[in-house]
Amino acid sequence: MLLDVRDLHVEFHTREGVAKAVNGVNYRVDAGETLAVLGESGSGKSVTAQAVMGILDMPPGRITRGQVLFEGRDLLKLKEDERRRVRGAEMAMIFQDALSSLNPVLTVGDQLAEMFTVHRGMSRKDARARAVELMDRVRIPAAGQRVKQYPHQFSGGMRQRIMIAMAMALEPKLIIADEPTTALDVTVQAQVMDLLAELQREYRMGLILITHDLGVVADVADRIAVMYAGRIVETAPVHDLYKAPAHPYTRGLLDSVPRLDHKGRELYAIKGLPPSLLHIPSGCPFHPRCPMVRDVCRTDVPPLYEVTGAPAGRGSACHFWRECLHG
Repeated sequence: MLLDVRDLHVEFHTREGVAKAVNGVNYRVDAGETLAVLGESGSGKSVTAQAVMGILDMPPGRITRGQVLFEGRDLLKLKEDERRRVRGAEMAMIFQDALSSLNPVLTVGDQLAEMFTVHRGMSRKDARARAVELMDRVRIPAAGQRVKQYPHQFSGGMRQRIMIAMAMALEPKLIIADEPTTALDVTVQAQVMDLLAELQREYRMGLILITHDLGVVADVADRIAVMYAGRIVETAPVHDLYKAPAHPYTRGLLDSVPRLDHKGRELYAIKGLPPSLLHIPSGCPFHPRCPMVRDVCRTDVPPLYEVTGAPAGRGSACHFWRECLHG
């Protein structure tokens, strides 16, 4: 097991009260496996990733419970200098906004080379040569010349390739990609996802792909974890989840995807809005928006039930998952 997140809880203390952003998240990632984490904005996907990486702003954030086991080590118990040695070298993160993540006053070559001078003790010349190799590897044309350019001189897709190159620089065992295709056109999205999948196979690294776009992960992920209001409400192998979702929220997300065979029909949308994390509803947090809601849903928080008769590891946090699965 490469990464094992157990019962993770994260909250933020604000003027309005305590926002419970992550409420008992559990997931695992093996070497060479891709886990896609899906959900609407505010569901806790990115906060969970930041807690795993050790880059959560504390305060106002606070990890109140849980474990983040990376190859058996609990990262939450490491000192900050020990966490820094893990970041970059063993696990890395690709952020959704490449332009704001890159330093605008340094060339992309200098930013890539810094990874090798700081973590590997290379000379500036050797580090620059490795930077050019990395840019070539992520298919940036004329890397030898473009290594001297600044982030604003690259397109959005090329900047994202540079972020992938930075994440891959030290050949980490795990990469977390947080909305890596946001604001990119469909063609560039496909290119970026193909590149990530190719690099993952080559280096046999674990990949956590955070997204709200079901179409992005269909051909890339091995397993999917669906989050809502800081909890995982369904987990399943990708093809099983697409074929037969076992949670009403997952079904709603799938029904919201435009389809060619539904031309002319009104596009489905899940009614209502995600709950405020300051005031999460009692019982099942999805019940105010759920078309299957019953009295028990308003009072009893559903555990992540094991979906029987399905592949091992499939679960649904719905009291009526059987009806949803066969509906």
